[in-house]
Amino acid sequence: MSIKQLIKKEESRQKKVINLIASENYASKNVLEALGSSLVNKYAEGYPGKRYYFGNKIVDEIESQTKELATKVFGLSSQMWNVNVQPYSGSSANLAAYLGSVGPGSKILAMSLEHGGHLTHGHQVSWTGKLFNFKHYGVDRNGLIDYEEVSKIAKDFNPDIIVCGATAYPRILDFEKFGEIAKSVNSLLMADISHIAGLIAGEVHPSPFPHADIITSTTQKTLRGPRGAFIIAKKELMENIDKSVFPGLQGGPHLHTIAAMGVMFEEALKPSFKKYAKQIVKNAKTLADELQNLGLKVITGGTDNHLMLVDVTFLGLTGKQAGELLESKNIIVNKNMIPFDPRKPWDPSGIRLGTSAVTSQGMTEKDMVKIAQKIYTILTKK
Repeated sequence: MSIKQLIKKEESRQKKVINLIASENYASKNVLEALGSSLVNKYAEGYPGKRYYFGNKIVDEIESQTKELATKVFGLSSQMWNVNVQPYSGSSANLAAYLGSVGPGSKILAMSLEHGGHLTHGHQVSWTGKLFNFKHYGVDRNGLIDYEEVSKIAKDFNPDIIVCGATAYPRILDFEKFGEIAKSVNSLLMADISHIAGLIAGEVHPSPFPHADIITSTTQKTLRGPRGAFIIAKKELMENIDKSVFPGLQGGPHLHTIAAMGVMFEEALKPSFKKYAKQIVKNAKTLADELQNLGLKVITGGTDNHLMLVDVTFLGLTGKQAGELLESKNIIVNKNMIPFDPRKPWDPSGIRLGTSAVTSQGMTEKDMVKIAQKIYTILTKK
């Protein structure tokens, strides 16, 4: 089978499944067209106006306009903030932000992977955990961040950066409290909004920008864009962060991805995007509530954003087993650790579900009720 045929096969699979992976979405036709455009042919090491190659007048405009669109989406002043849209991924964006702001060996306080953080928040298997001195905070037995405990750890540790942001935390992040904690220990505050950037743009989650110094994000999750990332930082920090991205970590930017990000930001500025973001949260709340009503254990008892964690051990299953059962019936999730999980990441106690992709397909609350019932039936084998 040729690669072209395999792509068609994958397109068919995506259309027939119920996709509940919280980190996936369906990019628009215009985003996909930008990704597959002639910009794939162009190489442009450097930044707009400062390239090592010629023939860059148009791509300079594309990158500059994409950066400007990012500030509009988040309501930012270009006098205070600068944007970098070149990171290839959220992982490289986070690493560049650390290296450019405080440097190797610095002390960083972040959320532990086991309690909802990300590998690049200093886990030992990530280079971030090897290059920097990380300490971690987590959640309490109710699955919620204890901000007083975070403050206590910060005062004991005295970090150079505090990172707030998560990949598996279903509640609102209180950026104001994180900002107060950071100021109390004279630390920078970095918000990794990879999962909730679209919710922030859609005004259904509080913004980190009044409180943070650095913001990183991917673009393929709730923002519904290509697989890329961006960094937004206060102007006085961005020069060194830019140098960390290029030439520090990367070569030439992926201009087709940057253009697709520009299209994504244009779409995020439309009134329909706010409606979409609101529906994501409505769908997530309905799905979590219905799963709980059916007897499944939803961590924290619900959700405020696009995702939820479900402990499946009460059904006599592991996260791996639950995911396999659901996939056999065309419902796609990911296995996920839950707070204080006694099991290993490869076969944890939970599954993570998200509603961004199904919302992009036009599903609403009534569909979430049906999906919850299907999940319950499959997992309980009833």
